[in-house]
Amino acid sequence: MSGIVGHTMYALLAQRELMRRECRLGRILNDNQSVYLNAAYLGCDIQTLPEAVCVDTGREVGYGTVPLSVSPLTGGTVRPWKLQHPQGQFTPREIHQRFYGRTHLVFGWYAADRKYTLPYDHLPDYVALVARDALSQSNDRFASLAWVFGWLVHIVGDSLIKSIQPGLSMKLLDGLYTPANRPVQDLFTWHQVGIQELQLDWEPLLDDVCRAPFQPIQLQAMRVTRPGGHLASDFSEGWVPADESLAAEVCRQNRRYLPVYLSTLLPRYQLRMQDGELHCHPELSSIAGGLTWLEMLDAARAADMRGTLQTITELTIEMMQAVCQRVPSLKSAV
Repeated sequence: MSGIVGHTMYALLAQRELMRRECRLGRILNDNQSVYLNAAYLGCDIQTLPEAVCVDTGREVGYGTVPLSVSPLTGGTVRPWKLQHPQGQFTPREIHQRFYGRTHLVFGWYAADRKYTLPYDHLPDYVALVARDALSQSNDRFASLAWVFGWLVHIVGDSLIKSIQPGLSMKLLDGLYTPANRPVQDLFTWHQVGIQELQLDWEPLLDDVCRAPFQPIQLQAMRVTRPGGHLASDFSEGWVPADESLAAEVCRQNRRYLPVYLSTLLPRYQLRMQDGELHCHPELSSIAGGLTWLEMLDAARAADMRGTLQTITELTIEMMQAVCQRVPSLKSAV
C-alpha cells in the first residue's frame, strides 16, 4: 500500500522528538514542515506518477511501476502513461530505472550505475555536503535545509523497513515488510498513532504536503546538475547534467500527480461502523489475508509496531545528528 503514510509518520515523529528536546533543528523542521514532509516522500519516490490512462474516461490512474491491466474506474481498458519530454517519451518504469538510485543512494541503482551505490556508513558524509550546499546556494536556506533532512528521513526509513540496513526485529504477519502486512502497518499508523496518539488531521496535513514548493537542492542531491558545490568536491563521479531538465520535469510531475493519487488512496484508510464494530476497507482486508480491522490492530500490537516506529525515530535522529556534526553551522543544532 502507500509509502506516504509510513514516511510521513517517520518524519513527524523525528520532528516532534527534536522539538521536545528543544533542538534548533526541530524548530527549523517545524517552521518548514510542509517542505520537510514533502521531501520525506517525494524526495525519494520519483515513481509517484500515473501508471496508465483509463481509455473510457481519459483520466490518469494507478501508481507508477505497479502493473495495471484494467481501469480501477470503469473496469475497462487502459493505455500506458508516458512522460513527454524533449529527450523522448518515458514510462514510469524507465524513470524509476534512471533516477531511483539517485534519490535512495544506498540502494536501488540499476545496471551500469550500480557502482555509485553509497555504503550506508557514508550516508551522513554525502547528506552533510548536500546540507552545506543547501545553506550556501539557496534563496530560502532553511526551507532547502528542511528538504534535505526530510529526504534523509526517507532513506533511513526505507533502509530499515526494507532490511537494507539491520536494526528492526518486528515480525508482523509474514515478515517485516510484505504486501500482506503493509495494510496493517498503514492502518495502525494512520489511526492509532496518527489520529489517536498525535491527534493528526491527516487530510489537511497531506494537502499542505502536496502544496509544498519544489526545492532545487533536490537536483543537486541527485547529481543531475553540473558538478559543483561542496557535494562535487568529495563526490566527483556520477553526475549527469544532461538529465537535469528531465529530472526537473519528473519532480514537477510528482507534485502534480500526488494529490490525484491521494484522492483515490485516502478513502481506503477510513473505518466504517457496521453491526456495532469498526471495519476497514474490504480491499485492505483482502490484501491482509482477510483480517478485520480489529484483528489487524491486535496483530500490530502483538508485534509491537509502535516500538518499531520508535526505533526508526531514534535511528533517524542519530543519523540527523551525524549529519549535523559534519556541518559547521549545525553542530549545535541537535
